Amino acid sequence: SEFEFEGQLIKLILTFGVFITMNPGYAGRTELPDNLKALFRPMSMMVPDYSLIAEISLFAEGFEEAKVLSKKMAKLYKLASEQVSAQPHYDFGMRAIKSVLVMAGTGKRMNPDMSETIVMIRAMCDSNIPKFLDEDVVLFNAIVLDLFPGVEVPKQDTGALVVAIRECLANADLRLSDAWCLKAVQLYEVLGIRFGVMQVGPSGGGKSCMARCIAEAMGKLREQGSTDVEHQVTHTYCLNPKSISMGELYGNYNLMTNEWTDGLGSTIIRTANGDTTDDKKFVTFDGPIDAIWIENMNTVLDDNRTLCLPNGESIKLN
Repeated sequence: SEFEFEGQLIKLILTFGVFITMNPGYAGRTELPDNLKALFRPMSMMVPDYSLIAEISLFAEGFEEAKVLSKKMAKLYKLASEQVSAQPHYDFGMRAIKSVLVMAGTGKRMNPDMSETIVMIRAMCDSNIPKFLDEDVVLFNAIVLDLFPGVEVPKQDTGALVVAIRECLANADLRLSDAWCLKAVQLYEVLGIRFGVMQVGPSGGGKSCMARCIAEAMGKLREQGSTDVEHQVTHTYCLNPKSISMGELYGNYNLMTNEWTDGLGSTIIRTANGDTTDDKKFVTFDGPIDAIWIENMNTVLDDNRTLCLPNGESIKLN
């Protein structure tokens, strides 16, 4: 009923279990030692039934047409994964489907009188179209049209934002292209439904400028008396995570003195999180993606919204 662990007597709970999920060959992960691996029973995983999981999730989110919509959604993702081009940032797995289902539930609660089909299409399009290449957008829209024939999805009004973005670019002496402006609007829409966003593109493509410009445009619209709650004064914090070590980014322990030193990233996030005003904050990790530093952001970017630091501190982002 009890066992000794590092000089302490610990009560043994018979219902306690340990489950380890392994990702063989994934950068940033280490293999379990053989002597530890021998203590655990291996178990293989199978591909889940996306349609059934989507149906149950949609019923839980309050959808009445969950059975039909879940089948169409699973079919859409299957067709899209087969027909669009192969890109490293495309994801049609369970995690992507789960985020769309959560997004659809949010849309359903915000627009209870809107058709469930339109809510579902909007969630799928808002989640996928911003990350597609131009040629894949055409394919994806064609698949949506085949699965939902004759359904017209009303566009969201972003006219005031586009005008503000154009003004910001003109003030910065930057040239505006329609494609860049479309991506800026898509980024704005995704930020309205997602907590974290990853921008992918070549150096000099205007990624950092886009985030700054949207922040400036939203602040400008707030000053002009916009009634939209999304238009708030926005503060941006920008850092390059690859220019400093992991300890300098998230904080580290001094093994000699046992003192904790806060990192740059954790300090910025704590400062931004401590502000209780309605102002928005953009924390931009502006640099190449690396499996080592992005690993710590896993719990920040999923449903937990929590930054876990090496000293055991958890910063819950609001």
